[in-house]
Amino acid sequence: MADIKTFHLPDLGEGLPDATIVEWHVKEGDYIKLDAPLCSMETAKAVVDVPSPYTGTVKKLHGAPGDIIETGAALADFEPDPNAKQRAEAESTGHHHGPKKAEAPAPAPAPAPAAKAATADREDEGTVVGAMVSGNTVHVEQAASIGGVKAVPAVRALAKKLKVDLARVRPTGADGVVTMKDVKDAAANGSAPLGAAPARAVPASAGRHLAPELPQPEPQRGPVSLAGKPVRTAPPSVQASGQPEQLKGVRRNMARVMADAHAQIVPTTLVDDADLHAWIGKQDITARLIRAIVAACKAVPALNAWFDGKNLSRTLHPHVDIGIAVDTEDGLFVPALRNADVLDGAGIRAAIKRLRTSVEDRSIPASELSGYTISLSNFGMFAGRYATPVVVPPTVAIIGAGKLCHDVVAVMGGIEVHRRMPISLTFDHRAATGGEAARFLKALLDDLSLPN
Repeated sequence: MADIKTFHLPDLGEGLPDATIVEWHVKEGDYIKLDAPLCSMETAKAVVDVPSPYTGTVKKLHGAPGDIIETGAALADFEPDPNAKQRAEAESTGHHHGPKKAEAPAPAPAPAPAAKAATADREDEGTVVGAMVSGNTVHVEQAASIGGVKAVPAVRALAKKLKVDLARVRPTGADGVVTMKDVKDAAANGSAPLGAAPARAVPASAGRHLAPELPQPEPQRGPVSLAGKPVRTAPPSVQASGQPEQLKGVRRNMARVMADAHAQIVPTTLVDDADLHAWIGKQDITARLIRAIVAACKAVPALNAWFDGKNLSRTLHPHVDIGIAVDTEDGLFVPALRNADVLDGAGIRAAIKRLRTSVEDRSIPASELSGYTISLSNFGMFAGRYATPVVVPPTVAIIGAGKLCHDVVAVMGGIEVHRRMPISLTFDHRAATGGEAARFLKALLDDLSLPN
């Protein structure tokens, strides 16, 4: 009887209880080598390749693309090749082969300071993909060659989402690697559609000197049916319904984080307007916001802190790491702008650009999505004046910047029109007093009102 081995989904190092299958790189019956790419999995923060733990034949795949697999659940069954070299049972591989635990998965731990993370033993060490070890080193995703195409998992996931055939995309990256830009360009110009036939069928009019047949547009919904009759509508008492879908990846994690924050935080919000009338010339609004937050953190350190509700303790931070909310189609990311208190305007802009780019192409390491000491949501770049942004534990405060506007302001001897920025400050009232929050907001407004 064949020796069948079941491979359980390992902890991918994200501290999350599940992951979504993006793509299988093999099918049942295929022969695969040790550490060859088995499948791509999407977590809340990245798309990663899961390598094969055996050399042998794939007997069963436990899930299809789009399915959510819990950490520790069966992912694939293998029949190891008895004549091939296999990894020793006692060898530390980083793969967790144990069966799924009966108890509910533990919630994701709160972010820890970088220094502490570097010295403390990680609980998930030895149970993550790729034999990862503790340390501060940032591991960059490597482009795997699958089907003759070199690309990182995030690029393959984007191609699948945009329905682009990677085999038909012209690579521009080093060593023939397909990049995010290559896939987006191919999707924009339609040069590599997925599933396109190599040759189009010859129309009946071929051979005749006629204009080429144009593709017929898809019928659009309207108030009149194809028969020319009014479309029947449902009565007001009948609720409209859609097709439910499972939240996956980033949105799934966002739902968990927001629910957890709502259950723990005691939020209170203060709002006011920053008067920008004294600004000289064109200035970088985001850089000014960052500088103002840093000034306020130095004036009132109580809001640049972490709060532990279980132990009723707080940690005041001497440095300022600001979590910048970045909105994407996949959901909300909050990368950390490290050491904002020592960066100048150019450094702030360069750092934010790098973070946005790494978020968009899903190459940002998990270490840059946690550990911030205070947050900023610049929602005003889209719309809205005031808000009640959500404070995510263990942080104590978040600043919301609304849409710039021109308001009539009363001044000595008359009125003037000033450009102003609405500012919202939400803080955890368990960790900070109303007076501390008000002084923090005043310090922020005072810095924004300066000319330069």
